[in-house]
Amino acid sequence: MKKIRWGILSTANIGMEKVTPAIMRSAHSEVMAIASRDLGKAQAAAGKLGIPKAYGSYEELFADPEIDAIYNPLPNHLHVPMTVAAAKAGKHVLCEKPIALSAAEAEQLRECPPDRIVLEAFMIRFHPQWLRAREIIRSGELGEIRAINAVFTYFNADAGNVRNQADIGGGGIMDIGCYPITAARFLFESEPSRVVALVERDPDFKTDRLASVLADFGGGRQLNFICSTQTTGEQSLQVLGSKAKLEITIPFNAPPNERTAITIDTGAPFDGSLARREILPACDQYTEQAEAFALAVLGQQPLPWGIEDAIASMKVIDAIFESEKTGGWSKIQ
Repeated sequence: MKKIRWGILSTANIGMEKVTPAIMRSAHSEVMAIASRDLGKAQAAAGKLGIPKAYGSYEELFADPEIDAIYNPLPNHLHVPMTVAAAKAGKHVLCEKPIALSAAEAEQLRECPPDRIVLEAFMIRFHPQWLRAREIIRSGELGEIRAINAVFTYFNADAGNVRNQADIGGGGIMDIGCYPITAARFLFESEPSRVVALVERDPDFKTDRLASVLADFGGGRQLNFICSTQTTGEQSLQVLGSKAKLEITIPFNAPPNERTAITIDTGAPFDGSLARREILPACDQYTEQAEAFALAVLGQQPLPWGIEDAIASMKVIDAIFESEKTGGWSKIQ
């Protein structure tokens, strides 16, 4: 079985704890190298995960002819420059979200060679619960889809955490608000035309710590979501149709070793006691993402998303911040 050979860019926690081990479980993947600007950290990470090679610079990793693809989990401000550098060095790139600090910056990804795959790492799009939810929507069981309501929150007041550093792309909208945006684009299968937002910022960090966003998808369809970095942890997602509603029980951080559930409820009775419940088998969405990426690199199946999809997502985020400034609706350019 032919496999693609991965290089991991940095020893970031998400890579070490979730994504890299998940890539290792992908049937068509093998992790061959890891790089850090601190060689000692790279060597320690390589030893911990059983990775054959460690590099003390990102450039050394890009220059390794045995590496086919790069996973980029660096802080947000390094997503575009390192992704472009890796692609120009001949590597395919799986880059963490959000892919950039703005749509204008994301457009720099068009400099990547057209034969290199660049994918924004929204792993939820590969989880069977999301694929099943879209299948149910397409079936017409919910009737005409009117609204998507979502909540994604956690509490983190650590000044040293990159999520609380405004100058490098911290804040809730960038970190977790992008998930409801992607979810709605995925389920509505269209793009919003305008947004309006109410945003509250941390007085010290200057990052957005609480935001409520309403997005207009046209045809009477709306996305409404709340995201926060300083409230109790919560995540939920409901799709409201003219006949029934659908809920994904754990929409964004589905546990890899536990089954997940989708409920479909007509609202009669209101307590949900007669709702239909579908149970999906345990699934590591990071492994599913890596496998789909690997198969695309191998030319066995195409990916439906790429650079233009990532730019479109950033345009929505740009409009949210513009609405924060103006206090009114902002058109998505």
